[in-house]
Amino acid sequence: MIKRKMDDFLEQFFATRKEALLVTGARQTGKTSSIRQFGKSRFECFVEINFVERPDAVKIFRNVSGAEELLLRLSAFAPKKLRKGSTLFFFDEVQECPEIATAVKFLVEEGSYRYALSGSLLGVELKDIRSVPVGFLAVKEMFPLDLEEFCEALGVQESVLESLRRSFRERVPVDPVVHEKMMKVFRLYLVVGGMPAAVAEYLASNDLGKVVAIQRSIIALYKKDIARYDSGNKLLLEEVFGLIPPELNAQNKRFVLKDAGGNLKFSRVENGFLWLRDAGVALPVYNVEEPRLPLLLSRSRNLFKLFQSDVGLLACQYANGLQLKILNGETDVNFGAVWENAAAQELRAHGFDLYYFNSKKQGELDFVVERDGAVLPLEIKSGKGYQRHNALKNVLGNPRYGIELAFVFCDGNVASEGERVYLPIYMLMFLERETGNLGVYKVDLDGLK
Repeated sequence: MIKRKMDDFLEQFFATRKEALLVTGARQTGKTSSIRQFGKSRFECFVEINFVERPDAVKIFRNVSGAEELLLRLSAFAPKKLRKGSTLFFFDEVQECPEIATAVKFLVEEGSYRYALSGSLLGVELKDIRSVPVGFLAVKEMFPLDLEEFCEALGVQESVLESLRRSFRERVPVDPVVHEKMMKVFRLYLVVGGMPAAVAEYLASNDLGKVVAIQRSIIALYKKDIARYDSGNKLLLEEVFGLIPPELNAQNKRFVLKDAGGNLKFSRVENGFLWLRDAGVALPVYNVEEPRLPLLLSRSRNLFKLFQSDVGLLACQYANGLQLKILNGETDVNFGAVWENAAAQELRAHGFDLYYFNSKKQGELDFVVERDGAVLPLEIKSGKGYQRHNALKNVLGNPRYGIELAFVFCDGNVASEGERVYLPIYMLMFLERETGNLGVYKVDLDGLK
């Protein structure tokens, strides 16, 4: 069983919180496996109800007068006697049971048992479930394996990861032998990606052909879900989804509507882009007019790059042979799109909102994020000329922005040059958001009382 960060989150959540937990995310990211493993190992009684496999179970939640009646119905699904304080009910594929939104409040308020819910964002009407009052339901999104999880799955020792983490914090170079091996791990991640089934197959067989077959089956599943949940726009959405690889391979990587069906206006297809984003199968990175806080205020609604939710799924959609070229680190191939997709995936998994900056006068920055109360520019450089970056020089030299630090993620070792810090690309795994602790604040009301 592959260890996931979600496993630790579940442990902490159910030890310290009383709400039900809804785990969301794209299909095949491991939601069900993590909850099932946790429930079976930590509770005396674990009851799993999958609304796709058991459509009749939807009837349990219809026309219910309260928790007592609901629990009586649920007890019929229990494999053994329910135990107060040590029973976890797991409702899977909740998109098939909209009535559960009302039931969650009843069940949590009654308090005898614990509850976990899961559903793919493909077609889920989450607004009803998210409308459950605060204190009754918490929501956690799950992603494909991030780079650190992938390293641990491969067997990279925690002591090695801690040494790398220390190099990141202290800005000191990594041992050259370790650096070279970690670059090979990163290149492997670009090919295998983070979908649990693909990672598990690689660990079991090391057969990249079998890995690609799994990745293609996941893409086919996504396309099937597009047809199922948005039949009115399925042709357009399928085309947009299929355009992600070639658009990322274009020089500017921006999504161009003319490539998706002629003279389309953004207002017509905006819901489709939002649907792909909310489904978890695509990651939009929005352009900002200025790299200044707060980035959200200068975000352009209709100018963005669109990345795959998993870099392995992206790599398998390119021409045959790309995977071997990636693994071999061939220098005659531009891997910029694949590296940037991995970066977008990693940043999103770490909770960052995704933006980039582009100006005719100053150039383009691959990513800009908010971290520690400041704007942090990020450049992703797959080639050897990673020290050439006119746009970054222009932005750092602009006093209007007041930016004092920038990271360039590349295939080189750790180094610093003024405000620029060069970091190995695999150190993206250590870039985390600030905790957001605002501290204690008390207003002075002397003279007003």
